[in-house]
Amino acid sequence: MYLLINGNPGKLMKILRLFICGIWLISYGSVAFSSDDAPWGSATSADDSYRPQKVLYDLSSGDEHALISILDRVSYLNTLYENDPFDMSVVIVVHGSAIQFFTKEQYGMYRDIMHRAQSLTVGNPIEFRMCQAAARVQGLSPADVHGFVKMVPMADAEIIRLQREEDYAYLR
Repeated sequence: MYLLINGNPGKLMKILRLFICGIWLISYGSVAFSSDDAPWGSATSADDSYRPQKVLYDLSSGDEHALISILDRVSYLNTLYENDPFDMSVVIVVHGSAIQFFTKEQYGMYRDIMHRAQSLTVGNPIEFRMCQAAARVQGLSPADVHGFVKMVPMADAEIIRLQREEDYAYLR
């Protein structure tokens, strides 16, 4: 339109270049003027809400910190889902080296962690399911495992069933 009014294409190109430079400065200029330790500025916070879901955690690590991390995540997820017992379900499938935490024999060593794990199952749609085949290989029977844990024949088969037949989201 400017070209048609004034008939000078050079002025139009100058204005267009200035406009593009202005947009660039607005978009990327803050990076050039930020501090050395924060060249991209600060993160923004998303105020998303989440619908309750069915979630499966695969717990096989014998690392105490890995178990604590999963308990933290399950607890926070339960809070985000507002303890909804109708639309939410969390299953932690325990196998491998993680079995040791849930044995009565190790109760003294993992007392606080086990109290926390058990408390998540009270009044909440959160379950612990242990691989009976792996427990048997470790010389354990259901009588050796805490009562808030349900024994399932095989962890892998349970994980597959929960994902394929019951639409659980898989997390590690």
